Amino acid sequence: MKTRIDHSRKRSVTLSWWVGLVLAGLLLAVLGAVSGSAYAEELPLSGVPTAEGIISTQGSYSCGLRSDGTLECWGQDDDGRQKPPGGNFRQVSLGGSFVCGIQDDGTIACRGDNYWGQADPPAGTFQQIDGGGAWSCGIRDDGSLACWGRNDAGPADPPEGTFRQVSAGALHNCGVQSDGTVACWGFDGYGETEPPSGTFRQVSAGEYFSCGLRSDGTLASWGWVGAPPAGTYLQVSAGDEHTCAVRTDGTVKCWGDNFYGQLNAPSGTFLQVSAIWHHTCGLRTDHTVDCWGANDSGQSNPPSGTFGLPQVSAGYAHTCGLRNDGTVRCWGDDFYGQADPPSGTFRQVSAGTYYSCGLRSDGTLACWGWMDDPPEGTFIQVSASDNGASDSHGCAVRSDGTLECWGDDFFGQSDPPAGTFLRISAGAYHNCGLRMDGTGDCWGHDLYGQSDPPTSVFHQLGAGGYHTCGVRATGRVECWGL
Repeated sequence: MKTRIDHSRKRSVTLSWWVGLVLAGLLLAVLGAVSGSAYAEELPLSGVPTAEGIISTQGSYSCGLRSDGTLECWGQDDDGRQKPPGGNFRQVSLGGSFVCGIQDDGTIACRGDNYWGQADPPAGTFQQIDGGGAWSCGIRDDGSLACWGRNDAGPADPPEGTFRQVSAGALHNCGVQSDGTVACWGFDGYGETEPPSGTFRQVSAGEYFSCGLRSDGTLASWGWVGAPPAGTYLQVSAGDEHTCAVRTDGTVKCWGDNFYGQLNAPSGTFLQVSAIWHHTCGLRTDHTVDCWGANDSGQSNPPSGTFGLPQVSAGYAHTCGLRNDGTVRCWGDDFYGQADPPSGTFRQVSAGTYYSCGLRSDGTLACWGWMDDPPEGTFIQVSASDNGASDSHGCAVRSDGTLECWGDDFFGQSDPPAGTFLRISAGAYHNCGLRMDGTGDCWGHDLYGQSDPPTSVFHQLGAGGYHTCGVRATGRVECWGL
């Protein structure tokens, strides 16, 4: 390893106040720019550490979000009602006989059957949307829910409060609230709207059952369904009478009815799965789509090409990006090898000062540059610090939601608190993590109050040099520190 340390690049912990103000303004601008994006450097606002919303299935039909932001659909569409709307989108969701998507400006556009008003979304901007049988529900930028369309069993009457993810089923819906608990509403013939206690990362409403991904990565099911398989997972999708989930190593596990082969998931690693009726489609780590199960209408014959959006992370003097094929490309300063990533496919990348770290497709970490010895195990997110010096550190969220930090610990920045977290952001000499209940927890250097977050529910946190900024559940940005 090279041993040069450019001390002229090192920041002192006594930086003048105006530099801190400039940095605060820059981070505020960045957070404002990415707060509505499903692909900010760290994680989606929903808190689901996957590519949720890139692929959507319904009946004998599927749609996907292309890498250029356009929509493409395949499968049975006899009357043309489900032709996707034009334009650029950041999320797609299929309903019974209609398709809706969140456009680049945050508004919703729908096309298809509108007998019940299911293709007539409300005005305003949204974080996430999901289509049910003949209705849809979406999370507004302030975290509140809006539902529209058919309402015989009450699925279009959402509860009050703020949410970070919503899922529409056949006759009911479920959502993860800002505090991590699950709320369900609509038809409840089999207990499908009676979720267990505890905190969750994600939930999926099926036909007469629901499945949720707990804070520790294990699965829970309720309603007309058996017990889910053991193990830890990244994402789950409930279909008609079967369910599929992405394990922490990226492989897919399916269970339930297999009459059409919908449980015969292919090998390889995936970012997201979408199960419905008798088939399932998944987004691979190389951003191609693979489908299995019933194929009577071509619903399991996806088009070629890549789907989903890339990800980029800027470090001190270098930048790394995640390509559509899952490989990492870096450019800029490479004195310590920080711009020379290893081969293989990745889910996420984070560039720090003189090093970079990536989350591989199997959930393990790889780091390169000045700090190239990350902890072992499987993880769901990683964040590399950038302090302009060689005494850097890194933090990552393990598959069970606990935190692991390594590297310099002069200010206690590598000594994270106990408990489970959704995501982590590593600052110069402090870190902030988003807990399962949406509250923030910070530790490390705190001379300017940057590790003293306000009592609030957040969707996203970003730790900077000597300040921290967060996006509240209301969509408002708040910063603290210098």
